[in-house]
Parts: sequence; structure tokens; C-alpha cells
Amino acid sequence: MKIKPLADRLVIRPLEEQEAKKGGIIIPDTAKEKPQQGEVMEIGPGRTSDDGKKVNLEVKKGDKVLYGRYSGTEITLNGTEYLILREADVLAIVE
Repeated sequence: MKIKPLADRLVIRPLEEQEAKKGGIIIPDTAKEKPQQGEVMEIGPGRTSDDGKKVNLEVKKGDKVLYGRYSGTEITLNGTEYLILREADVLAIVE
């Protein structure tokens, strides 16, 4: 199954944070913070402005991006977790 976002929405695959164990303490998955970096897997066609013109997205497929910790909607597709969010929720592109 494939997913195609609408308007200015993006499908992002969150990148896992590097797990660092300090002092031999292992943090359970339920206590870990949500990742804030991900890879753009799919993009929508862009939004339509108030005057009817098409506004293209600045991010593109394959970009690594930073986004707000609690942004978007989490979904699971074919056993893989993704995040769907608006382009406005993207804070920066990581180069």
C-alpha cells in the first residue's frame, strides 16, 4: 500500500535517536522522548493560496528535517511508523 498526502502535508519516517547508556542504566521505550528528526518519504502537491494560485512546497522527498516534538499524526503502514504533518510544522532542513 502507498500513501499520497494532500495539499501541503508530508509523510515523514522518524529517525531513531542514538541510544546512549550512562552509568549502565537502560531507559525503557516508554520513557524515551519522541524523535524530532526524520526523512521526508512523500510530499503533497502544495497548497492553494487565497487568490487561487498554487504554492509549491520548499521541502522535497529525501530531505532530512527537524520538526516539533508533538507535531503531526502518527500512523503505522506495513509495520513501519510514519508521521503526517503540514509543511508549516517543519522547523528546518538538515544538510
